Amino acid sequence: MRIDMPPRRPRGESIIPMINVVFLLLIFFLLTAQIARPVPFPLTPPEGQSPVASDGVEALFVGPDGSLAWGDARGEAVWDAIAARPDPGPVEIRADAALPAAVLAGLLARLRAATPAGARLVVIGG
Repeated sequence: MRIDMPPRRPRGESIIPMINVVFLLLIFFLLTAQIARPVPFPLTPPEGQSPVASDGVEALFVGPDGSLAWGDARGEAVWDAIAARPDPGPVEIRADAALPAAVLAGLLARLRAATPAGARLVVIGG
């Protein structure tokens, strides 16, 4: 009596090359992504007609009560941090919508005296 061997199944294709491509894409997107600094305190931005896109520069954050933040500096220490920055360009201001206009005007006057390039107010429109 002769017993035949069962037919061999074809070997499946390997998915390892697909996994390699997925990991390469993941690494590519992680390396090319821009990671933004977290906002130091919650802000409600004012509404504007056209949004101004930030180009990744540091910003002076102004809270609804007039509290200031620049990088790691808070309060009056922001003026020393702004004066010590290497880039002499304009200072980007991100202010809360509830900030009184008089406080913002005083802040702009102080920035005009502290930085030669002045400031620009970032308004995120809706």
